[in-house]
Amino acid sequence: MSGLLSSIGYQYWVLDALILIPVAGGAVALVGPEVSGKRTALVVTLLEFVVSLGLWWAFDPATAGMQFEVSHAWIPSWGVTYHVGVDGISLFLVLLTTLTMPLAVLGSYTYIKSYERPYYALLLVLTSGMLGVFIAQDLFVFYVFWEIMLIPMYFIIGVWGGERRLYAALKFFIYTFVGSLLMLVAILTIYLLVGQSTGRYSFEYQHLLNNIWLTGRWGIWLFGAFFLAFAIKVPMFPFHTWLPDAHVEAPTAGSVILAGILLKMGTYGFLRFALPLFPGVALSPAVSTAIVVLSVIGIIYGALVAMVQPDFKKLIAYSSVSHLGFVMLGIWALTLQSVQGAIVIMINHGISTGALFFLSGMIYERRHTRAIAAFGGIARVVPAFAAILTFVSLSSIGLPGTNGFIGEFLVLLGSFGTQPAATIVATTGIIFAAAYLLWAIQRILFNPLDQPENEKIPDLSVRELIVLAPLLACIVWIGVYPAPILRRTEASAQALVNQVRGPQRLPIVPGAPER
Repeated sequence: MSGLLSSIGYQYWVLDALILIPVAGGAVALVGPEVSGKRTALVVTLLEFVVSLGLWWAFDPATAGMQFEVSHAWIPSWGVTYHVGVDGISLFLVLLTTLTMPLAVLGSYTYIKSYERPYYALLLVLTSGMLGVFIAQDLFVFYVFWEIMLIPMYFIIGVWGGERRLYAALKFFIYTFVGSLLMLVAILTIYLLVGQSTGRYSFEYQHLLNNIWLTGRWGIWLFGAFFLAFAIKVPMFPFHTWLPDAHVEAPTAGSVILAGILLKMGTYGFLRFALPLFPGVALSPAVSTAIVVLSVIGIIYGALVAMVQPDFKKLIAYSSVSHLGFVMLGIWALTLQSVQGAIVIMINHGISTGALFFLSGMIYERRHTRAIAAFGGIARVVPAFAAILTFVSLSSIGLPGTNGFIGEFLVLLGSFGTQPAATIVATTGIIFAAAYLLWAIQRILFNPLDQPENEKIPDLSVRELIVLAPLLACIVWIGVYPAPILRRTEASAQALVNQVRGPQRLPIVPGAPER
């Protein structure tokens, strides 16, 4: 397969195609011929997924650096280059995005009944924005894609969301935009300081990475700006308060995309930019301890708050705070196992939590309520729904044999050597996760069927089973045979650990240069 892909020059055009196909498809969906917007979006996202699949075979697992690189001068007078590439850290986030989007489109078929064309056009533009974030190798280009992603999601929540959609959309926008502006200031500062020192003004990531030490005493402030932007997006405790509102009010596809992809932009930002650019700050005792403590608080807090939620969708939203806390712990433990585990949790969270949000939306379409108390023993009425919800919940808990187990095991294994106390406390989060999810499915599926309106709920349709099937297959595949993923992430994860830990660095204090 790799030979065939090489023969058609796949490596030279694939990333450009992944960015341009959704944009062109969005234009067709919005103003094209009189065809269904949802059908156009489904065809385009399926084409996008097929094109991206070649990355799996063409990717060289032994290469730690960027592959499939493309670089074009964009704004030469400003030092802006359209430079994109993929390594073992970003590969699976690209594939997760291209897998999720056709499912999000198909999952919206019966939910979206007004302004159909703009909705699907926005989903396609959002696809390009998200992929651009994961492949950008120029900080200006990265920031452009980061902001492009914000606009479609704002409208998806604000127009097609629930009763409090405008409040949720505005809160999401303000939180993300404030963090983004601070990151932009940091990017421009690095650009100017490095440019003044080297004589070359460029936003190229590698150029800035090689010369970041010239920024000297600015390190702590620059890291702080990047940290805030990424921490809001993760979201880390206590920057998480926008998330439950956005998840609950967003349409089902919006919730799936938020959980499955957008939250990963924060953790990806830490892996790709914050840690490599500012290792002396990130690994200084004060900063490292603070971030690890916040990560562990997020794990426990998210699980405990999820446990008392009466709304099933909000329960799933708070579970994301807990799951992403494990990712942050794995990143800051900074061992090969913990970083690989963090990457695997990012993938698995997108799969399992995405499936939970799909299931939440499917039952909401039938009963028009998300209140856990409104259901009861519906397993007798909707056995397929009950079986899939139980299975996905067990994968989210981390049952051995499912995808959730692999990532959490690697994070805990890799973190224990460098952060033993935090790892022990974080382990209790797995127990709390079992408590809130098992208790929820008991109340939804296995309690007495005592409400007449639940007695005639239709079971999952063929379309809904098609939406869920790829996610269920991934849950089993990754849980049973994660080796292909670990093999493709190992070289890049090890290179990151070596780069950040690198030569001995002094803690950054005002006035002290990084070396």
